[in-house]
Amino acid sequence: MNSILISKWTKAVIFLLCLVPLGILVWRGLHSDLTADPITFITHTTGIWTLRFIVITLAITPLRKILRIPQLIRFRRMFGLFAFFYVCLHFTTWIVLDHFFNWSEMWQDIHKRPYITVGFTGFVLLIPLALTSTAGWIRRLGGRRWQALHRLIYITAVAGVIHYYWLVKSDVRAPLVYVSLVAILLTWRIAVWFSGQHQRAAAESVRRKSSAAPNLLDSASPRRPGET
Repeated sequence: MNSILISKWTKAVIFLLCLVPLGILVWRGLHSDLTADPITFITHTTGIWTLRFIVITLAITPLRKILRIPQLIRFRRMFGLFAFFYVCLHFTTWIVLDHFFNWSEMWQDIHKRPYITVGFTGFVLLIPLALTSTAGWIRRLGGRRWQALHRLIYITAVAGVIHYYWLVKSDVRAPLVYVSLVAILLTWRIAVWFSGQHQRAAAESVRRKSSAAPNLLDSASPRRPGET
């Protein structure tokens, strides 16, 4: 398993697999098979795959720790960038095919329709994450600041599932699946954070006790004759 995950060919294969949804869309478009409402179909498909890649990206860290496969981290950035790629396709479809570059109409939609407002917010939050995904940006920002910035993906995930849930007016079973997945991943992350805080507090308490022990011993030691 390790030899497969560290192989450069594995990354290439996964990269091509991530392009399959786009390939299917193009194939169906060339064969006039985008349903009776092609714009809605393209918008829905690219939006769903954005959510899927966000969930996969969030799941990498728990899976590599639970399954004890640290090599999975090699693919997290790729999945995150594909989430951004598909959200760009989703947003471009809305701009070009749905509104034909009518900026005033789009701005009104963002203000008047809550699900568009939330979805647009999630898209905007993904932009700095995609731009700072390289090793060079990690060095420029520093590890802690980079990690703090990239925690925005959790807000993006929440915005994405809210956007999907509010968009669907009747059958909400599919959105609830993604709501559940994001909730599980967020709960796991919060639990890990609290566990880490507790461990750090315990370690700090032990350190303080150990540093104070010599002073207590010194003060409790018997005085020699002539000492005051």
